[in-house]
Amino acid sequence: MKLHPVLEAVTERIRERSAPTRAAYLRRIADAGARDRGADRMGCANVAHAFAALPANDKFRVVAERAPNIGIVNSYNDMLSAHAPLGRFPDIIKDEARKHGATAQVASGVPAMCDGVTQGTSGMELSLFSRDVIAMATAVGLSHDVFDAALMLGICDKIVPGLLIGALHFGHLPTVFVPGGPMPSGLSNSEKAKVREQAAQGLVGRAELLEAEQKAYHTQGTCTFYGTANSNQMLMEAMGLHVPGTAFIQPQKELREELTREAVRTVLGIVKARRYAPIGQIVDERCIANALSALLATGGSTNHLIHWVAVARSAGLVIDWDDFDKLSGVVPLLSRVYPNGTADVNAFQEAGGPGYVIRELLDAGLMHEDVLTVREGGLREYTREPEMGPERRLTWRQIGVSRDEGVVRPATQPFSPTGGLRLLTGNLGRSVIKVSAVPDDRHVIEAPARIFDSQDDLMAAFKAGELERDVVCVVRWQGPRSNGMPELHKLTPPLAVLQGRGFRVALVTDGRMSGASGKVPAAIHVSPEAAAGGPLALLRDGDLVRLDAPAGKLEALVDPQEWARRTPATLPPAQAEGNSFGVGRELFAGMRRNALAAEEGACTWL
Repeated sequence: MKLHPVLEAVTERIRERSAPTRAAYLRRIADAGARDRGADRMGCANVAHAFAALPANDKFRVVAERAPNIGIVNSYNDMLSAHAPLGRFPDIIKDEARKHGATAQVASGVPAMCDGVTQGTSGMELSLFSRDVIAMATAVGLSHDVFDAALMLGICDKIVPGLLIGALHFGHLPTVFVPGGPMPSGLSNSEKAKVREQAAQGLVGRAELLEAEQKAYHTQGTCTFYGTANSNQMLMEAMGLHVPGTAFIQPQKELREELTREAVRTVLGIVKARRYAPIGQIVDERCIANALSALLATGGSTNHLIHWVAVARSAGLVIDWDDFDKLSGVVPLLSRVYPNGTADVNAFQEAGGPGYVIRELLDAGLMHEDVLTVREGGLREYTREPEMGPERRLTWRQIGVSRDEGVVRPATQPFSPTGGLRLLTGNLGRSVIKVSAVPDDRHVIEAPARIFDSQDDLMAAFKAGELERDVVCVVRWQGPRSNGMPELHKLTPPLAVLQGRGFRVALVTDGRMSGASGKVPAAIHVSPEAAAGGPLALLRDGDLVRLDAPAGKLEALVDPQEWARRTPATLPPAQAEGNSFGVGRELFAGMRRNALAAEEGACTWL
């Protein structure tokens, strides 16, 4: 299939603008890969320390027999439902490695926090920067430099981007990502959202709300809505970094263990066959473009407009929001999964899942097929789904037609001819909006602004009945430099209530709105942020603001001369002090000072 000209043009622009940094990156990973293996290169004391904890047979294999040694980076904890299954994975991996004459060691554990726990609390202000902490922790583990390959165990919001950023800084290593899968479906996402809106109106109490939440989040596995965690898994499939079809197999299923074992076989296949497929070569400009297409076709998380910029930079590639926007104009929306529909990810998997979407995009010329993946068969392998065959043999089958066209559709009959994201520009800066979940009659909002310096202030105004009108709620001082750019997901229920009452409502913020962005129009990630001298600091209560998604505009309709005369507001000192301390926030002060803008990936290491 001939490539779509827009995909071809976007990919070429990424290639051209990235030429110097990509060339330098490839030289570095080639030099690292050309060295002698770690156990041969290091001094005897170094080697003894590296393998002292291994069983005797494994020591002999890795040193005397020069067997491949796999480094495991694990984000296991039993605080996160999605990551709890990962506790048993290292033993499975080691057992499978031994069957193939190899060894495996847990190189490091990395932190993994749950945004569902910290949402709306002070702890959420550590969330975005935890991505870079995870990347650094990955590097600490791999810095022992005795590994021939790596397996990355992780699933959720900042964890997969952090693992990927860290792995790309060891781009000479063959690397496979190993997920755990979603929890079985509990209370539906739409029912959960209904109870949340009722709670926001005071129609149900804490007991009823807690009961609903616990029915929704009820066992091990990822949350079942299509937020950042599950978008991560879709992108890993589209980038060819998973065992094909691994993303949404539940942790309780027998197939899950066999797919984990297949990850070991896959990474050893690269090493033993000496097929040159290190992760730094796989993640090139075509691979990044494929990830963007998959994100748009599935109405994925807005967080990836930040994370994948940082991922690309880690591979020497430079992308920006224009790339997302250009592709969004031609990539059709092929799936409807909550919050872009009523189905959850289990229904998405049953309908055809990632493999169906990837096949449709490949056949429409909206993904590059001529890419390197962790599998010899290339990206076309990712258009099939795994199953357990006779004698517990893992096989893959063709997916065929959509098994539920209310959940996934062919590219010839999409839910929408364009993707779910738009770039907004104007005198308020650059921002993005996820329109795939927003009703068509809400794509343009023009209303007076009400300015808030925190999400708590907005909640208080809602409870006091001060927002019962057409209003654009502006929540500023929420960017990376202000307070670590927390998600403002708890604002969705009250704003949805106002919208449900017939008011024309929108949110404008330099913060994030999460992968669970809902049906209220929200211009998010506004850059430059208020704390960096951005124009949100110039807005005043009552200013008319226009959010026009079809035209790609976000503007304050203020006389230009008056606008030019204004002095930027500053964050109240008491609030600034409060944002800096408690739950460890003081330890992240350096990250806040050094963070780049959201469109630059909010990176703290550059």
